[in-house]
Amino acid sequence: PRPLQYAYYARWQRRASQEASREAQLEYWRDQLAGAPDRMALPTDRPRPATPSPAGAALPIEIPAALAQPLRELARRTEATLFMVLLAAWKALLARLSGETDIVVGTPIAGRTRRELEGLIGFFVNTVALRSRVSAEMTFRQLVSAVRQTALDAYAHQDVPFERLVEALRP
Repeated sequence: PRPLQYAYYARWQRRASQEASREAQLEYWRDQLAGAPDRMALPTDRPRPATPSPAGAALPIEIPAALAQPLRELARRTEATLFMVLLAAWKALLARLSGETDIVVGTPIAGRTRRELEGLIGFFVNTVALRSRVSAEMTFRQLVSAVRQTALDAYAHQDVPFERLVEALRP
């Protein structure tokens, strides 16, 4: 038997959602997302519908090994993860296509912030919003550094369930 069961974790999470530390994390997100754009004006091949839809699609890509190795090396040199480097590239592309400088990307996060949770079976995934300012004056390394810091800050404040965040911020 595992020393910790998912039901115990769920009970702890419910209790923690009412504690002061969760309120401090919620305050971080209020500050972080204050004034964030509610949508991005991306060029599309068809007009947007009058009523937005959550429908979407996936376009899998494969990064060739010849490109993956230099990306890993850049991640190592900038003390970032490969995810952070790719996220910076994605944000640079979104900024270029949209002409916007305030880019918010939502991403799932594992939610296993404690060692005791590593072997536990259960659904811990949460979503965090990663907001970055992208400017033409920035070098790509500067953007990676900014995205890295944003991601690390978000990871440190990931305990607020995304649903609670939406409820509190009412975007």
